[in-house]
Amino acid sequence: MRYALLLILTLSCAQPSTPPPATSEPALTSAPAAAAAGPRVIFPDGFVVSVEVVADDESRAQGLMWRDQLRPGTGMLFVFPADDVFSFWMKNTLIPLDMIWIDSSQRVAGVIFNVPPCKVENCPSYSPNVTARYILEVAGGVAEAHGLKVGDQLRFEALPNIQVR
Repeated sequence: MRYALLLILTLSCAQPSTPPPATSEPALTSAPAAAAAGPRVIFPDGFVVSVEVVADDESRAQGLMWRDQLRPGTGMLFVFPADDVFSFWMKNTLIPLDMIWIDSSQRVAGVIFNVPPCKVENCPSYSPNVTARYILEVAGGVAEAHGLKVGDQLRFEALPNIQVR
């Protein structure tokens, strides 16, 4: 009986849910409110990408394999222990991605747009042949929609003390 009364009181005090105001902007131009918390990368135009950070060999090898979508405003930030030239492939990746190579000063060193998924055994490797410390993967089309280019300064926020292995 007490639980039923508590449930009734909780429901009667809840705020009615109202849908967000309609907007004519495409989903790629604004970051979700949830991006305000947790690790994130901010593009020069202010677009916020909430990132999943991967900083060990096993996590980097898994990457975004087998995922069939990325929520708007999200991505994966690969962190390496030292600057180097890194190649990526799309084996078992089910969605097109933009790959952004970022140097130690958080500047865009290279971008490859709309890399297609690969569902075969021998997938091609992708690299702009530049030195980087980080690679950011976002849904295909995001980097172009925000005009990202080599030399752009990105901003990292709320990244934890990362143990890079």
